[in-house]
Amino acid sequence: MTLRLYDSLTREVRDFVPLIEGKAGIYLCGATVQGVPHIGHIRSGVAFDVLRRWLIAKGLDVAFVRNVTDIDDKILRKSAEAGRPWWEWAATHEREFTRAYDALGVLPPSAEPRATGFITQMVTYMERMIERGHAYASGGDVYFSVRSLREYGALSRQKVDDVHQGESVATDKRDPLDFTLWKAAKPGEPSWPSPWGDGRPGWHLECSAMATSYLGAQFDIHCGGIDLIFPHHENEIAQAHGAGDPFANYWLHNGWVTMSGEKMSKSLGNVVSIPVLLERFRPVELRYYLGSAHYRSMQEYSEGALGEAVTAYGRIEAFVARTVERAGEVPVGEWTDGFAAALDDDLGVPSALAEVHQTVRAGNAALEAGDLDEARRLAGSVRAMTAILGVDPLDPHWVAESEGDGAALDALGVLVQAELERRASARAEKNWAEADAARDRLHAAGIDVTDGADGSSWTLAKKTQ
Repeated sequence: MTLRLYDSLTREVRDFVPLIEGKAGIYLCGATVQGVPHIGHIRSGVAFDVLRRWLIAKGLDVAFVRNVTDIDDKILRKSAEAGRPWWEWAATHEREFTRAYDALGVLPPSAEPRATGFITQMVTYMERMIERGHAYASGGDVYFSVRSLREYGALSRQKVDDVHQGESVATDKRDPLDFTLWKAAKPGEPSWPSPWGDGRPGWHLECSAMATSYLGAQFDIHCGGIDLIFPHHENEIAQAHGAGDPFANYWLHNGWVTMSGEKMSKSLGNVVSIPVLLERFRPVELRYYLGSAHYRSMQEYSEGALGEAVTAYGRIEAFVARTVERAGEVPVGEWTDGFAAALDDDLGVPSALAEVHQTVRAGNAALEAGDLDEARRLAGSVRAMTAILGVDPLDPHWVAESEGDGAALDALGVLVQAELERRASARAEKNWAEADAARDRLHAAGIDVTDGADGSSWTLAKKTQ
C-alpha cells in the first residue's frame, strides 16, 4: 500500500511520492530554546519520529533536519529578566531539549542547525527576495512585501486584507501587512553585519534559509505544530517563493497537547515539563503516551490518560518479557498487514496500536497453551511494530534504562524469588493464608506478581505518584 499523508496546504490526503526515488528530505521546526521543554513541545518530535522510522522501514534514505531557534525576542527578554547572557540562556535550554528528545528515544536529526549559524545564508536569501521585488529595506530593517505575492495565504486560508502578523506596526513599513525579515540593531542586543546595517534575523527567515541550505530549493516534507501554520509557515512559504524556491511538497502539522481544552503554553501557565514527568514515569511510558494519539488530533493531558497509557504499555512489555523468559531469545519479526495499512493511512497510530495489542492477546493465549514457537513469532511481530513506534521493550535504549542499576536488580531478584518459593510451597500445602500474606508482602514492596501455568513471575509495579 502506498503511504498517504494529509497535506495541510491542499487540505487533502495525498499519495506520498518522493522527489528522488529511494530518498526523502524532511524539515521539522524545532525548539525556540527559551525555557525548559514541556510535553507540548516534545510531541512533534515524537510524532514525526514515527514518520521518519516508517519511511526508513519502507526502504527510504531519510535526511531529517530539525532546527534550533537560539535567537529571538523571547530568549532576549527571558535571559535579561534572569540576568544571564542570552547565548548562555539559549545553550542551557537547548541542552534541556536535547536531553528530553534523547530520553524519549527520538532519533537524532541528520542535522540540527542553529539560527545564529546561518546569518550569511539569511542575508543571501533576503538579497534574492529584494532582487525579485518581494522585499525591501527601510531604516535598517528589511520587510517582506505581502501583497507582492499573489498566493500569500494559501496555507492558512486567509484573505490578505484579514492578515495580522502579530508584530508592532513599524513606521518604516510600506504596508501594515508586511512582516519583518531583518531587525536593525538595538542598544544592548546581539547583532550581525548585513548590507543594510547591523541587526538580527526575524523569526520566519531562519527556517526558509536553513531548510533550503540542507535539503535544496525543493524538498519533500515540512513538519511542525498546528500553531505554526500562521504566521510562521505561511511566511516561510512566502519567503521561499519570493526567493524563487519551490520549497516543500507536503506540509504536515501535529495537534496540540491541551489541558482543560486549552493549548499547553508557558504564557498560560498550564504546562507539564518533561523533567518533572520523568521523575514519576519512565521515559518509554511517556513516549508511548505522547505517540499514542493520531498526530493530527488534539491530545488532552490528564493524570488518568497518562496512567492508562502506562498500563497499556505494561501489557506489551509483560508479554514480551514472559516470552523471553519461557521461550528464549525473541528476534525482531514482521509487522502485521493491518499495522502497515494503518501507518500507510496518514500515520494512523491508534489503529496500528490496536494491531499491537491484538497480537499481544494472541501471544498470551499461545503462552497459556504452551505453544512457545507461536508465542515467540508473535512477540517478534510485536517487537517489529513497537520498534516503528519507538517503544520496542527490548530496544537497547530502553533495556539500558531499565537496567541502570543491574546489581541492585539482581539482589532484588534473589529476595523476590525466595518469597515466591515460600508462596508456592504454601499454595501447594493449601495454606492460603500464608500464600496471601507472601503476596501482600511483595505488593507492599512494590512488586507485582503474575500467576501462570508455569508458575509465578514478577515485575516492578508502576509508579502512580
